[in-house]
Amino acid sequence: MAVSNGASALGLVASMPSGPGVISEPLIAEIAQTIPPGVASFLLTSHQDVDAIIAQQRRCLVNTIQICDQLTHGTHRDLREAMPGINIVQVIHVLDHNSVEEARLAAPHVDAILLDSGDPSLQIKELGGTGRTHDWQLSRTIRDTVQVPLFLAGGLRPANVADAVAAVSPFGVDVCSGVRTDGQLDGAKLSAFWNQLSST
Repeated sequence: MAVSNGASALGLVASMPSGPGVISEPLIAEIAQTIPPGVASFLLTSHQDVDAIIAQQRRCLVNTIQICDQLTHGTHRDLREAMPGINIVQVIHVLDHNSVEEARLAAPHVDAILLDSGDPSLQIKELGGTGRTHDWQLSRTIRDTVQVPLFLAGGLRPANVADAVAAVSPFGVDVCSGVRTDGQLDGAKLSAFWNQLSST
């Protein structure tokens, strides 16, 4: 459904402390093997340990790792050395001006930055799928600071995606809750989202 509505990447959500769209690793691997050429397979991981991320990628067989939290054991370089040819995307949760510096430090070591509206500091971490927007002015500052492609996420939906793109000028956008109804992907919302996006 997502590919037929113009998606150039599919985000496959592994175990998360909160948020929608979580599926099992065997299902992630099954879907990843059916994605057509030219469409990227993103594994959204909550792991913070490099060894755990490497093992998860090998189980799930995706071509891109989206790290939804900060690494606590190991580095992006360790990931790159262990997984040649696998793209690495670091999520930055845009909370305040500290997020700009966080993105600046991460950018030289990854293939892309993805800006989202979670809050990893909460007792039950929010690592995506919150349905909330964040300060797009801060996102634009990050966009102008980093030298790698930047994806924008966080509360995007058909009604605001054109404004978001105009404000931030990202390389791409990431949508989750904004195209779901009762937790399930909604074809009508996907189509409306794509129509708004393609008109920008």
